[in-house]
Amino acid sequence: MLTRFFHNFSPETPGYQFMWIILFFLIIAVALALERWIYIWIRSNINANRFMAEIRKLVSAGDFKKAVALCQAAGKKALPQVVLRALSEAERMEIIDFRAVQNAVDEAALEIIPRLSKRIGYLAVIGNLSTLTGLLGTIFGLILSFEAAGAAGGGAEQLTQGIAIAMFTTLWGLIVAIPSIAVYTLINAKANSIVDDIDEHSVKLIHLLTGSR
Repeated sequence: MLTRFFHNFSPETPGYQFMWIILFFLIIAVALALERWIYIWIRSNINANRFMAEIRKLVSAGDFKKAVALCQAAGKKALPQVVLRALSEAERMEIIDFRAVQNAVDEAALEIIPRLSKRIGYLAVIGNLSTLTGLLGTIFGLILSFEAAGAAGGGAEQLTQGIAIAMFTTLWGLIVAIPSIAVYTLINAKANSIVDDIDEHSVKLIHLLTGSR
């Protein structure tokens, strides 16, 4: 069966174009998934509760410099970037203004959150396009089958070939679509989780900062 599956990529096989189109979608989906996975899970993700526990301890002690240094040490992590912006704004004030800190947090969040959700939706689009392309190949194969069945003299070989094209393009489309949608769901859920952490902990930080001096 595997040999027959790969044979459907051969230009000698009718409907091979659909197999190559779905393969193209697969390559794009893998590239997108890897890029988003690395950016969200490795570059942006942090243990929010542990990180904010350290920040709260330093802010409560009035040690803003160490809190800022802790955020800077986290690099490009999403939550620390927002916290850093709030701490930097608060550190330069003798009397912390709630509105100024809130604006700093909002500005940072507006920069960071779109980066988290960027290009994730394309994975769902690729999943749908793969399914539809497989369906298009299925229709093409069925048309060949019906033409062979209606031809004078039978055409059993063409009938079998048309059915095979219909089944393999459907199979290939689903093989690409199901993982694409599953990975989209996982990555999107993680991105939303990071956004929720930013929303929750930034509000708590603002209240802590405005009461710390």
